[in-house]
Amino acid sequence: MSNLFLQVLWLMLHPFYVSITAVDYNKEAQRMEISCRIFYDDLETALKAGGGGSTIDLINPVNRGQTDSLIARYLRNHLSLSVDGKPQALRYLGYEIEDDVAWCYLESGEITAVQRIVIDNCLLLDQFARQSNILHVTAYGRRKSTKLDNPEHRAVFEWGSGIGGQ
Repeated sequence: MSNLFLQVLWLMLHPFYVSITAVDYNKEAQRMEISCRIFYDDLETALKAGGGGSTIDLINPVNRGQTDSLIARYLRNHLSLSVDGKPQALRYLGYEIEDDVAWCYLESGEITAVQRIVIDNCLLLDQFARQSNILHVTAYGRRKSTKLDNPEHRAVFEWGSGIGGQ
């Protein structure tokens, strides 16, 4: 019984820091569709550290446009991807809060085929030494995943040529 108490106490004293980013290649729309799931209080901490001010409230933003602008800039500076050696400009679509998580959405421009995706994910690494970022990448119906523990921030995903009718 005391061992269980110590484990629960340890978890309360040592919170975990994790984000989950899903990158899905939509072949029909010819683009990458990206969703980042981040604990909203951790994202607020990162936005404040990035010069967003001391009163960032993602649940009840004073100015939604300004908040979206801060999140877009943060994501642009801390998450990037290239497809087949070509860096992709990611367009921020918005965010929503679900329970204690902020869902942030982005998409790429036109991508006609995918063989290799390189993702550089530095989300929250500057704020939390124990940050882990989980990546799920799907193309042609095949999902690949990895976990990056701080300071790791880069992952490579490959699909062989000829996949998807190429």
